[in-house]
Amino acid sequence: MMNKLILGRYIPGDSVIHRLDPRTKLVASFYFIGIIFFANNWQSYLLLTLFTLAGVYLSKVDFGFFIRGVRPLIWLILFTVALQIFFTNGGQVYWQWGIFRLTEFGLQNGIFIFCRFVLIIFMSTLLTLTTAPLELSDAIEYILRPLKAIRFPVHEISLMLSIALRFVPTLMDETEKIMNAQRARGVDFGEGNLVQKMKAIVPLLIPLFVSSFNRADDLATAMEARGYQGGEGRSKYRVLHWYMRDTITVVVFVLVTAALIYLRN
Repeated sequence: MMNKLILGRYIPGDSVIHRLDPRTKLVASFYFIGIIFFANNWQSYLLLTLFTLAGVYLSKVDFGFFIRGVRPLIWLILFTVALQIFFTNGGQVYWQWGIFRLTEFGLQNGIFIFCRFVLIIFMSTLLTLTTAPLELSDAIEYILRPLKAIRFPVHEISLMLSIALRFVPTLMDETEKIMNAQRARGVDFGEGNLVQKMKAIVPLLIPLFVSSFNRADDLATAMEARGYQGGEGRSKYRVLHWYMRDTITVVVFVLVTAALIYLRN
């Protein structure tokens, strides 16, 4: 179901994670994605898993939202895990048939790859669920601000990302409404072979594109009516502040990195 996708959705709340500065959450998320590739044994993956689950718990967001974040990519994850399991050599051989071989190292790498995918998705989902799109846009604009020296359109890029994050859930909901209308007319999107399923989706595209263009036109009209002329000379309604909790978050990430290096070695 389209309305089960959570990309770009924000869950309002007053948790510790919600109150963190969006710059802290954005940098911390990318930093976590970077250090996860340094994990190379079950102890280091256990550390990162407990750390991620602690973040999920502190966010006070229903755990089901994070599971729904994994579902759209589950087949890609399983395919990648299967490649690691059956085509990695090394260690004891448990089973072999032709070019396929189940080995000790292959099974271990498959489990690690699965954990890596899930942890990255969980952390990315935690970022989007606890950070409003406009706050995320402000954080991106602030972080990219040094690029203004080379005339990089920082404000315009952050604005586009903000609009994209804001309208992805809206377009998903719109798609669900159109699909329900088609089902009421007797269309079954699950029957037939692959070609027939693709043909059934075609009637969704035209109304969806028309709706998207109408929303884009309404947004452009609203921005023009408010005198939008770009980022130059504009003041900020939402001023970003760095608090002690953000400093503590940085210290926690430093400690986790130190522990990860220790467990790795």
